Amino acid sequence: MSAPTAQGISFVAMLVIVTATFVWLMVPFHGAVLWAVILAILFNPLHRKLVQRLGARRNLAAAITTFACICIVLIPGSMVLAALTREANNLYTRVSDPDFDAVSIFERFHAGMPSFLVEALSAFNLSEFHEIQSRLTAFLGEAAQTIATSALTIGQSMAHLLVSLGVMLYVLFFMFRDGSRLAIVIRKASPLSDYQTEHVLRKFTTVVKYTVRGNVIIAVIQGGIGGVTFWLLGIEAAILWGVLMAALSLLPAVGALLVWAPTSAYLLLSGQVSQGIILLAVGVLILSTIDNLLRPPLVGQGTKLPDYMVLVSTLGGLSLFGINGFVIGPLIAALFVAFWSLYTDEHSGSVDGQLMVDSSVDQVANTRASTRRSSRSSKTRRVRK
Repeated sequence: MSAPTAQGISFVAMLVIVTATFVWLMVPFHGAVLWAVILAILFNPLHRKLVQRLGARRNLAAAITTFACICIVLIPGSMVLAALTREANNLYTRVSDPDFDAVSIFERFHAGMPSFLVEALSAFNLSEFHEIQSRLTAFLGEAAQTIATSALTIGQSMAHLLVSLGVMLYVLFFMFRDGSRLAIVIRKASPLSDYQTEHVLRKFTTVVKYTVRGNVIIAVIQGGIGGVTFWLLGIEAAILWGVLMAALSLLPAVGALLVWAPTSAYLLLSGQVSQGIILLAVGVLILSTIDNLLRPPLVGQGTKLPDYMVLVSTLGGLSLFGINGFVIGPLIAALFVAFWSLYTDEHSGSVDGQLMVDSSVDQVANTRASTRRSSRSSKTRRVRK
């Protein structure tokens, strides 16, 4: 093995090792870095306008754009989280109150159930309230033990959340300030061709932009309509259920259905027929229609992915990466399609080029053959003369 070859292999090996070590080092804050990149892509148009107006003051433009992200994203999110915590606390206080009559609620619910559902509950030994109560008591005991065991880690989790938030804002500022330079460095370092690199980067930014923006719009609309409907119907903890529907709307096709369908069934079976019918109508005619009408143009059309791939990649991403998976899943699927489309285009292009070469060779051969035939015919005419 020659010295240059050995040096080249050693350099590539060290490059892979150092890169893998750096990625492993960033794993504890991968969510913070991911959301910094996402916010940088979403607010990039605003940052570019600020750079054009402020000129060379890139630090000021990056600081203003970061502050805009805080005002538009973080502050409203914190307010919703505080309201959600308050609603959950009120609901827990009401359920744990000794005056809370669970027996009457169960009896009213049991009286409204159809016979086949009563038989199904009897098969699981859940036809009587005391049986359900004993199982719920055992479940709550295990849950309380789990909560008590993990109570010591709450402070650490909150500290990690605050540190992650600080890391995200810090990285976000430098993404705004040095994002264009970083893009140039990535293009230069890419082992792909210029066309392939541009195609992959464009697909990355497009998928992130349409996935986050489309899912957030759908979540806000479904959660808002669902929460207002719950509040108008007098259902307890309307904000809690609205936020839950907004979070579950990240699941295509079945998101908010997991909240309003059981609630409407409970209202119907417990004797609140008018409220149950209203909630069922709102869920079927409005909430499900919003998901079916808005998700294809807002998410599927922008990412250039079929609906089934968006569904499967979102579910897979959520199961593997948690809340970050609703972006990572479609992003991986889009990059998968992008790389295979590049490979297919190049392969078909090489085949087409070979076909063009073969056809040109055939044309040259036919031309030579016709020339020979014409020369032979002219010689034959001369001999006859």
